[in-house]
Amino acid sequence: MADERARHFRRLARLRRSARRWSVLAGGLGGSAAVLVPYAGIGLPDAAWAGAAGGALALAAWRWTDLRALAAQPAPPALDPADVAARNRARLVAAVERLPVGPGVLAEARRLRSRLALRGTDAAEPWNRLDRAALTLAGMAGRLTGLAEPAVREAAAADHSLRDLAARVASVERALRLAPADARSSLTEAHRALAGQLDSGVTAYEGLVAAAAGYVAEDARPSTTHPAADRLVEATDMLHGVTSALAELRAVGEPVGAPAADPWSATDPLAGPAADPLAGPVTDRWGRGGPMRAAG
Repeated sequence: MADERARHFRRLARLRRSARRWSVLAGGLGGSAAVLVPYAGIGLPDAAWAGAAGGALALAAWRWTDLRALAAQPAPPALDPADVAARNRARLVAAVERLPVGPGVLAEARRLRSRLALRGTDAAEPWNRLDRAALTLAGMAGRLTGLAEPAVREAAAADHSLRDLAARVASVERALRLAPADARSSLTEAHRALAGQLDSGVTAYEGLVAAAAGYVAEDARPSTTHPAADRLVEATDMLHGVTSALAELRAVGEPVGAPAADPWSATDPLAGPAADPLAGPVTDRWGRGGPMRAAG
């Protein structure tokens, strides 16, 4: 929400500028009408001049009336600088959250700020462990369904409680450094007890995260092999079978040791029948020699 005091003064300035502008316009039109009407008599142009002058004068009076009424109202009180800073921070956070990566950036900034606030105290190391465990659990939250949903809700409540406990441990530790000597013994005992509770709580949270990881692993592990692996093995066997079949078909179509065909015998029309290399010389019934294929 905008500053009401600044809005009031901006509206007052706008009304003042408008009143001055209409006053100048009314004065110019009124002076022109006062000169031109007696000079040329009353006609249609003179009526327009007079009407414009009267309208400008009325609007100027209206604006001055609004200005006096608004100036008579008390201005809103000035805002506290802390409230202004908080409002600007909220506006900036809302603008960042509308970005695609805004929520993740804000969450990381909050974690970093909390980690820096606990730096140098006994709660810093358990806080870092809790932060790592919480990030791990958040990465598995989408797979923790069904029977694991109550555990996820319990982990969220425990995370909030442990972070509050870590802040308490850090506050007591800082107060212990400033406490007088007669009050340090009781504060030391309280700090030790709170730190022990924090450490045991973080250890239990880490155990819950480990159990959640086991649930996710067992829920996704099949009884034998993964179905995708079975399908890949079947596809591999099929490809091997097709390859072997193609090799056998090629071996049947082209027998080993077959003579190569003469390319000229099929294309040259003047070429005679091809001679058989196994045929010997024979003679016909008139005693003339000629090629003859060997019998058998």
